[in-house]
Amino acid sequence: MNCILLPSAQIQNSIATITDHLQIAHINQVLKADVGACIKIGEIGGKLGRAVIQTITENAILLKDVQLTEAPPAKLDLTVVLALPRPKVLRRLIMDMTAMGVRDIILLNSYRSQKSYWQSPMLRRLDEFVLEGLQQGVDTIAPSITLKPRFKPFIEDEFAALAARKAIVAHPYANVSLKDYLQNQGDAFQRELPNVVFIGAEGGWIDFEIELLAAHSCQPVSLGSRILRTEAAVNAILGQWLLYSDS
Repeated sequence: MNCILLPSAQIQNSIATITDHLQIAHINQVLKADVGACIKIGEIGGKLGRAVIQTITENAILLKDVQLTEAPPAKLDLTVVLALPRPKVLRRLIMDMTAMGVRDIILLNSYRSQKSYWQSPMLRRLDEFVLEGLQQGVDTIAPSITLKPRFKPFIEDEFAALAARKAIVAHPYANVSLKDYLQNQGDAFQRELPNVVFIGAEGGWIDFEIELLAAHSCQPVSLGSRILRTEAAVNAILGQWLLYSDS
């Protein structure tokens, strides 16, 4: 938690109140901040800045001299279409993608996404995971998250709006590597990165899904000879955008 994010209702006239128990515990136990300390805060959907701790109680921390003057970092021009993963890894993936600045996230059904995943209570906690990611990445603007429980209708009926942009799908058996694909997009200073990335759940995409995506101008690419877990693939792929998006 590299900054404390608060809704606008908790920030009034240069005064802010922290009541979330996780945020209070972080200030007390991790930052070990006392009255008079200056901490980094932000307004959800607004700007970043700093404030001074005025009082600390068991259930609330009052901040004074709130100054929110810094714009949040720019979002990556990127939509990640993620096959709905196991609920136990969904939290980490949403946190990581949010922290890395992904602008749009689409959670899509796939052959290897079990039906039970769509009934998981974790899907009702996405806002919580996004907040964790924003506080990690020192950002205030949440990504949009859309749930698409039907693969084929999404690709055939809705993907056309995205297909006008460059799209790739991570697939360990693709003939083209991500490295070669990116090198063909120009040098590091003028590289035109894809705007859409499809990443499968554990076990990846089946042949039918890859063929349908390829038929809709989505280029399959591999990360090399190693088969990675979904979390590792997400971080390895999105690292390219972090490296080159500001070049």
